[in-house]
Amino acid sequence: MSAWAADLRVAHSEANDKDGMLTFLGDPSGALTAALDMEMTADGPKSDGIIGRCKRFAVYAVNGEVKYVAISESESDPAGDDNPEATLAPAILDAILKVKDEL
Repeated sequence: MSAWAADLRVAHSEANDKDGMLTFLGDPSGALTAALDMEMTADGPKSDGIIGRCKRFAVYAVNGEVKYVAISESESDPAGDDNPEATLAPAILDAILKVKDEL
């Protein structure tokens, strides 16, 4: 995950330290992906990276309570690669503001 952060040129922190603004976490066994029910189940060859891949999603949680979930996927684009906007920062920030207004 550190390589990904370096490639994006962002200050990266390891889990439980406070050295960066973002913490990149991996899910190599898929346990979190499965627990969140975010495993991509579309048909496709393993060579395309479909099997066991996590859906493109974003979660807004406060003190461990999920307030908002966004998933970028469609029947023709199960990975959400062609239309990721629902899970990008502008959409998530708008959703957070709406959720805060409801509280």
